[in-house]
Amino acid sequence: MVDRGLYQRLVGKLIYLSHTRPNVAYAIGVVSQFMHSPHESHMEAISRTFRTPGKEILVQKTRNIELEAYSDADWAGSIVDRRSTYGYCTFLGGNLVKWRSKKQLMVARSSAEAKFRVMTQGICELL
Repeated sequence: MVDRGLYQRLVGKLIYLSHTRPNVAYAIGVVSQFMHSPHESHMEAISRTFRTPGKEILVQKTRNIELEAYSDADWAGSIVDRRSTYGYCTFLGGNLVKWRSKKQLMVARSSAEAKFRVMTQGICELL
């Protein structure tokens, strides 16, 4: 049996860690869905996430001020509620300045609709 309080504290630490480790953002989103009733497999996933090699954010000095954005979404990826998970990231001068991975609020009827929604989110973030 997993101690729910310990599980919730560890997920909270991972959320804090994600501010400098965007490579763990998706994993954190998955394990945070089981805060009320975690199982051993969820605790094992947290343990694996803490053991991932360091991939901290590196900010490079550059004269390039190009703004780039990338986005993607799955279609009905959650087997529980059929909602899509989307993500986007924004780079300024080649440096990562913003990222997000989240479930969409509504069920998309197609993969194109899911991708259009995340593209809209990414563009709004740029503005």
